[in-house]
Amino acid sequence: MTLSTGDRIPDITIKTNGADGPQDISTGELFAGKRVVLFAVPGAFTPGCSNTHMPGFVVNADKLLDKVDVVACMAVNDAFVMDAWQKDQNALAFTMLADGNAEFARALGLDMDVSAGGMGTRSKRFALIANDGVVEYLGVDAKGVEQSSAETILAHL
Repeated sequence: MTLSTGDRIPDITIKTNGADGPQDISTGELFAGKRVVLFAVPGAFTPGCSNTHMPGFVVNADKLLDKVDVVACMAVNDAFVMDAWQKDQNALAFTMLADGNAEFARALGLDMDVSAGGMGTRSKRFALIANDGVVEYLGVDAKGVEQSSAETILAHL
């Protein structure tokens, strides 16, 4: 079942890149007691994600972080790729989440099979706002970034 407004974010252990390399991060702990913006992309370094989706969040990072405690970016990639993409995109203000096995995307009901294109299972493009782990807004895009852009998120904050 797909996550929706009012639902609690599931507690899944995924990865982030720490000072000593990949480390576990609990989504339950990440969201607990905080207002969080999470945006997810089908893949780091892909054209739409690198040229359209991420730049809006980078440009608006200060405005977002004035209204929330954490801005996190998630993709079905490994922690090394997410770390490299974070640096490439100048997204140092964000918590990068590596959902390498698509476990978090699947638990949210926001995974997709793009095996036909040689990409396996990926996350749908989405963004959400959660307060203490409960979803206040969820925007999912089949094409483009209208529902999941930084500008849309700012309008909902």
